[in-house]
Amino acid sequence: MTTISYPPKPSPGDRIAVISAGAGLPELFPRPFELGLERLREDYGLIPVEYPTTRKMGTTPRERAADIHAAFADPDIKAVVASIGGDDQITVLPYLDRELIRANPKPFFGMSDNTNLLMYLRNTGIVGYHGATVMCELGRPGAMNPRTADSLRAALFTSGEYELRPADRWNDVNRDWADPATFEAEPETRPGNGWTWVNADRVVEGRTWGGCLEIVGWLLMADREVSHDLSEYDGAVLLLETSEDMPSATEVFRTLRNMGERGLLHRFSALLMGRAKTWSFERPNSPEDAARYGSEQREAVLRAMRDYAPDTTIVFDVDFGHTDPQLVIPYGGLVRVDGPARRITVTY
Repeated sequence: MTTISYPPKPSPGDRIAVISAGAGLPELFPRPFELGLERLREDYGLIPVEYPTTRKMGTTPRERAADIHAAFADPDIKAVVASIGGDDQITVLPYLDRELIRANPKPFFGMSDNTNLLMYLRNTGIVGYHGATVMCELGRPGAMNPRTADSLRAALFTSGEYELRPADRWNDVNRDWADPATFEAEPETRPGNGWTWVNADRVVEGRTWGGCLEIVGWLLMADREVSHDLSEYDGAVLLLETSEDMPSATEVFRTLRNMGERGLLHRFSALLMGRAKTWSFERPNSPEDAARYGSEQREAVLRAMRDYAPDTTIVFDVDFGHTDPQLVIPYGGLVRVDGPARRITVTY
């Protein structure tokens, strides 16, 4: 079983790498990217360093792997942050040098398609951080969401426990990055509905595994970075959330069912299910349709868990996925889920 440890933290004034291991979308949408870099410099006191593929679309997996190697191997770089996600980071994994990365452990921040690299790092023995890409969270119009900003600051600079709290207000409706008016005001938000707990009669603690549901499914299909020794996941805390691709409830159920058939689901002590993203430019749902989509996804998850892991503690609508705010979760790090107290505490 791989020993997983937290890498050293950066400090204000340090240089951090900004990479595009999934897609070089800063080339197409420079405004949120530049805004995110500005906040890294001014709000967090860090010095972002770009690489050849950071602002370049259409790069090869080998080229992106070279940037990852350069970022981890440089002793002056103290952390690595993803610009954004993508959809083909899985093709980068075969080109990565595990020993080089293991010898130079650093905090990595990313989510969505970056589930690939987070899982790779966990298997390399390095705790990563699910959340806080440059363009989405740091580049949020108007200002960063205070909950996101505080969580990121704690994850970047501190070690120890940090309590996650339900969002008072949240949003999942995006505006066009190509329209300058998008950046003149903060996104509109709506009231939060708290977390929904299932089997909340116990306290469990474990190291996290999972990420974006679609990417987890792809990794399982490719038989990549998922251990064949399933006992490695005994007692772990499963993180799952869905992207702007908005998979149907049927697809969500089938992915979880296949995880159950593989013998995975019952091994986890808890499931933290991220708040569903219910709107996209391709599917601009009405509030009623959005609520229906979220409800159907929740029922799909419950159905699969009842079939394969009926006693597992589940918490729905945790704010760590493709919605705003976005709490940073240590990937491979410790999370305590306290059902009786209705509290979730992570260790950064």
